[in-house]
Amino acid sequence: MRNIINKNFWILTLMGISSGLPLSLTGGTLHAWLKTEGVSTAAIGWFALVGLPYTWKFVWAPLMDRFTYPFLGRRRGWMLVTQLLLIILIAVLGQLSPKTDLYLISVIAFFVAFVSASQDVVLDAWRREQLTPQEFGWGNGIHVTGYLFAMRLLSGSLALIMSDHVSWSVVYLTMAGLQGLGVIATLWSKESNTSIAPPKSLKEAVVAPFLDFFSRDRAMVVLAFILFYKLGDNMASQMTMPFYLEMGYSKTQIGGITKIFGWAGIALGTFLGGLWLRYLSVYRGLFIFGLLQMLSTFGFSILVYLPKTELHLTWVILFENISAGMGTAAFVTFIGLMTNKQFTATQFALLSSVMGIPRVFIAAPTGHLAEYLGWFGFFALCTLVAIVGLALIKLLPSIDDHQSPKGQ
Repeated sequence: MRNIINKNFWILTLMGISSGLPLSLTGGTLHAWLKTEGVSTAAIGWFALVGLPYTWKFVWAPLMDRFTYPFLGRRRGWMLVTQLLLIILIAVLGQLSPKTDLYLISVIAFFVAFVSASQDVVLDAWRREQLTPQEFGWGNGIHVTGYLFAMRLLSGSLALIMSDHVSWSVVYLTMAGLQGLGVIATLWSKESNTSIAPPKSLKEAVVAPFLDFFSRDRAMVVLAFILFYKLGDNMASQMTMPFYLEMGYSKTQIGGITKIFGWAGIALGTFLGGLWLRYLSVYRGLFIFGLLQMLSTFGFSILVYLPKTELHLTWVILFENISAGMGTAAFVTFIGLMTNKQFTATQFALLSSVMGIPRVFIAAPTGHLAEYLGWFGFFALCTLVAIVGLALIKLLPSIDDHQSPKGQ
């Protein structure tokens, strides 16, 4: 058992790296490359649309439930195809010039995001089907830790540092090589532990996952919980940067503390959250970690009246990121356990897309709320909003009931 866990630890870590690596290469790192090549800020702003596939992945996820490649199995076959495509696309992207190929760069970057989102769909499905319910929370924590390591440190910080010493072409070729870690994970892993046959037709693959989910007891409560559980946390995170600056902290202080302690905190939180979910029930984990999220949000209100020292800022940021990571580990685990293994890819993609709705639609009003309520009142409101998500935990359907033969 110990050897199996150790093997899965490394496979999940490599899969997390493979999942997180493309995000910065089509986001912040790509924007930095374009800026250094003289592309206008207005043009760079339009590149935000490159990330659309991450929010619409449930649309084509049924294809991954329905069709199986003639090699490696239903999940590993799709994993290998998406990973090989990512290696090729990232390498090609780096060979283009923003001065002469800006339109083509936008097209290739969009396809990188599309294939990356597709890889996420099948990796989520593989974890749900391969890991036991007792291992699932731990596995999600390991995956997210690898994901953040790749997104923030490899294709984020390391790529930017490299660009000061080598060409962007070499940077993207290096990242394409690191993307090969996903191929290693795929070949090292086993096909999902499920004997359930895939949908018999594309129509069944598209329609049945939605009918299956909405026919369940308290399905709307599940959706409401997904919308509200991290709503307060998301509202607060939208305004943290203006808050830090208005409190008098310098950009150097903010950048250094959030880069080091922010990443370390959320990575530690997801790892610990996943580890503790091996010993806690998912619902108890959701409540405890959600309560910590709520308290950490109120920490910003307290920071308003504390002396403006780096130590106070560090502790608030560290606590907020640790609790957010723990909450995310439990949240993603819950979403996975709500899926039917016959339609894992589609339902996981759908529910994770619903999870992202608050991040998109709360951005506009938070600034107005902060101006109207003041910083203490705004973060206090975010704290109170979190109570709704915690209260909904009591109304959620039993996971044990969901994991009946029908639910599996």
